[in-house]
Amino acid sequence: MSARAQNSTGNPTSEPVFVARGLRKVYAMGEVTVEALRGVDFELYEGEFVVLLGPSGSGKSTLLNILGGLDVPTSGSVVYKDHNLTAAGEAALTEYRRSHVGFVFQFYNLIPSLTARENVALVTELTAGSMTPEEALGLVGLGPRLDHFPAQLSGGEQQRVAIARAIAKRPDVLLCDEPTGALDITTGAVVLDAITRVNRDLGTSTVVITHNAAIAGLADRVVRLADGHVLSVERNTTKLTVGELQW
Repeated sequence: MSARAQNSTGNPTSEPVFVARGLRKVYAMGEVTVEALRGVDFELYEGEFVVLLGPSGSGKSTLLNILGGLDVPTSGSVVYKDHNLTAAGEAALTEYRRSHVGFVFQFYNLIPSLTARENVALVTELTAGSMTPEEALGLVGLGPRLDHFPAQLSGGEQQRVAIARAIAKRPDVLLCDEPTGALDITTGAVVLDAITRVNRDLGTSTVVITHNAAIAGLADRVVRLADGHVLSVERNTTKLTVGELQW
């Protein structure tokens, strides 16, 4: 169970960071329409670690993109603290992404001609109150690799640079889309350890989407999706460490 206090219903007593209600997302593909989300409700609480679990096509990435202000729902509402993201224009969504959200994707999206330090500095130079690149890279265990280029780093190290870049601006929320999907088990475990450390040490509200059920053991809550619906929401009575996961 999370260390945060909980009320009698099992929910944290803190106010939710996100409240999403009735989210629908319909994509038009020529004459065919695809309903990626079909009335999804979702909450995320301050400092919480949530795993969104489900197969490809279940709506996980669509939900994450809406929470992150990268997409907007066809209908329904999303409120982040006092920001109504559903009603926000593009300029407001850009400012929301810049100020409040860190993103980690399956592929690292590092600039190959820049060192690890310089890739992270791209964010720190744009955002007031950021960590230094050295601080952010140290938090994910890459202090000795500051001046290495992406081609000189392993896949796991590149993903940890991407995590450092995402957290350097001290975001309130970290959204991770299949962050270990391109990695082997050993390397993926190192990356997950970095993500859980950020959640624990910085108190960053964190959402990780995955199709790998083993990762669910790390979460405060596990939200299972299928075919655009929430199938279940389960709270882990005991959170596992990365070393305790059964792959």
